[in-house]
Amino acid sequence: METIVFLDRDTIPAHIHLPQPVFTHLWQAFPATAPEQVVHRLQDATIAITNKVVLSADILRQLPQLKMIAIAATGTNNVDLDYCREHGIVVSNIRDYATDSVPEHVIALMFALRRNLLGYHRDVQNGVWQEKGQFCFFTHPIGDIRGATLGVIGAGSLGKTVAGLAKSLGMKVLFAEHKGAAQCRPGYTPFHDVLAQADVITLHCPLSDHTRNLIGQPELTQMKPSALLINTGRGGLVDEQALVEALQDGKLAGAGIDVFTQEPAPADNPLVVSSHLPNLILTPHVAWGSDSAIQTLANQLIDNITAFVEGRPQNQV
Repeated sequence: METIVFLDRDTIPAHIHLPQPVFTHLWQAFPATAPEQVVHRLQDATIAITNKVVLSADILRQLPQLKMIAIAATGTNNVDLDYCREHGIVVSNIRDYATDSVPEHVIALMFALRRNLLGYHRDVQNGVWQEKGQFCFFTHPIGDIRGATLGVIGAGSLGKTVAGLAKSLGMKVLFAEHKGAAQCRPGYTPFHDVLAQADVITLHCPLSDHTRNLIGQPELTQMKPSALLINTGRGGLVDEQALVEALQDGKLAGAGIDVFTQEPAPADNPLVVSSHLPNLILTPHVAWGSDSAIQTLANQLIDNITAFVEGRPQNQV
């Protein structure tokens, strides 16, 4: 009989139905798990479920009975995959569950920033309308989406879906080649050309040593002062301090950020400190989190576990 332990159950909202495996098992779920609690809680587990709880080699070494790790997310950087492969621990993750949710969040941020909805909302809150004494007022520029150029960095399923939505809105789409690539593949545009031409840049690439601070001060300088930057990928892709400085200095028109270098973002994070800026929209890593997307995640999570128990592992990493 399998013993399944979910280390951070609260990463799936309570109103989302989490199916129970149909095979005989013991189930234990914790709302959250601190690093010092991991080994104790997994002491008898044969299957561990984690969303963001770190399972390092040092931890896994103390859990010889563990046979499977089911990651309740796509990202795998919280699990030592090399150790798992060397010791026969199956690791499965969640795939293609937010292919509507993330792209729609990107488009929502793009419209809100392009039309300065946040700035106008705050102006109304602060009584600017009454001060102007007119039926309308224009304290922030308002731009159209149709005819603008979208630069997509990361041409996976999310990047391609965003591109499809953008094209339906009448936008021109450029897919960026890898930064520093010697040659440009058919259908792609050199990285720095995309920065220079795009009215909106959206990031959809994984975080690695090659992509950390992919957008920093030099890259922001190459973008149009009227351009927008949207990051729903990974926080470390953007130099957060450089982004704030670009917004404050008028070198970038706006930014929509859903991911941060540290999460939850601490109070002294440059973006949080500057959250009062009218051209900066921050959301707490929720682009993926429509109810339908999370339900798909929950269903696939249990499917991954069931497939492993039945001897046909799926979505292995």
